[in-house]
Amino acid sequence: MSAQALAHFGLKHVAKGIGRLTTDVIESGSGSYVTMVGGRRMLDFTCGIGVTNLGHCHPAITKAAQSQVGKLVHGQINIAFQKSYLSLVEALLPMMPHKSLDTFFFWNSGAEAVEAAVKLARHVTEKQNLIVMQGSYHGRTFGTMAMTRSKIIYGQNYGPLMPGVFSVPFPYCAQCSIAANLNTGYGFENCCMDPVVQLELLLKRETAPSDTAAIFIEPVLGEGGYVPPPPGYLSRVRQICDKNNILLVADEVQSGFGRTGKMFAIEHWGVRPDILIMAKGIANGFPLSAIASRKELMDMQPPGSMGGTYAGNAVSCAAGVAVAKTFEDERILENVNARGAELKAMLRSSSLNNDTARVIQDVRGLGLMLALECRPGHGYASKIQAKCMEKDLLVLTTSIHDTIRFIPPLNITKEDMAKGIGIIEDAIKDVAMGEDLVETGSRGQALE
Repeated sequence: MSAQALAHFGLKHVAKGIGRLTTDVIESGSGSYVTMVGGRRMLDFTCGIGVTNLGHCHPAITKAAQSQVGKLVHGQINIAFQKSYLSLVEALLPMMPHKSLDTFFFWNSGAEAVEAAVKLARHVTEKQNLIVMQGSYHGRTFGTMAMTRSKIIYGQNYGPLMPGVFSVPFPYCAQCSIAANLNTGYGFENCCMDPVVQLELLLKRETAPSDTAAIFIEPVLGEGGYVPPPPGYLSRVRQICDKNNILLVADEVQSGFGRTGKMFAIEHWGVRPDILIMAKGIANGFPLSAIASRKELMDMQPPGSMGGTYAGNAVSCAAGVAVAKTFEDERILENVNARGAELKAMLRSSSLNNDTARVIQDVRGLGLMLALECRPGHGYASKIQAKCMEKDLLVLTTSIHDTIRFIPPLNITKEDMAKGIGIIEDAIKDVAMGEDLVETGSRGQALE
């Protein structure tokens, strides 16, 4: 079938509930590029929404998966240990942000891993309630729908949802009404810490500490806008958890595996999570997720209470081992910080440039988890996205605010980064100059 015929077939037979950026059809991917069925080659600054972090079809990861397929494809975890599962545990142990995270459970998707963390937290604390952040994204399964607070589409008309979930503000300084409306000098480097006050009030007004099992937090808000917290915030949350016997759960599905310039984002603030959630980049495209916690907690769950038909698939685990090795062999984190600094410098320069500053409200992020928030009411982000796509660059919007997120491969070359930077910079200029661009099909709404 032609590219047009394939797209028509997809629109006819694939569930309409799946949102997508384009109806184009991807045929192959290699490194920082994807190639469409019609032959169009596009620089990919989406990485499958932060999954193929080491580029498409990385040779070492492909080789490891191919080798494993010839040995064992499915080694069901409730029947026996399987070697690649244990090899991945061994590879991940030295990567953990705290040595107490020494026991693992693998599943398939990020949402499943979040639910595994919910099960663990409720079981070991014998408490029900959960606290999440406004703007957070934790998944689309029935349990995680109740925890996701980034936009209403995920839970709308699916209620009643899982009970016992409460939300508090995340310190989103670019949208802080206190900083915006009071002449106090508050901002990212001098946060008012009102979200900490609101958390303390929540524990007095709505969910008692004796009823609260865990606080779930993305160390860098993901779909909510790629928002890093201000200095000191996560430490305050950790203190509140310790004071009230509440578990701190770090959802690093999107921010983990080198995306922010450290293996896990929470390392930037030196805070210890009780449970760590991983997925996306863990196996560079093979379905795999995980939770890690300390053995004393994990051992409280009786045998049989955890499992899953495909949990910890042998091929996915083999790919995960290759991912871990590649991080060390190719010095990935060094590249993340170098290339991230280049992209962020251009975005900041655009925010200060007289010709483009009027469309930009905020530039933020860590490593290669960067965001450009546009001034509201004009659809600027979606128009910039459309212009990038015209020039063969894939980027994604995110958040209820007008924001573009940049998720390039962590091993992107200096040359490809320069190419991407040039396209983005030109797109911002075109939109600022008032080109009458149509918005993309997503109209600035994130797909995940």
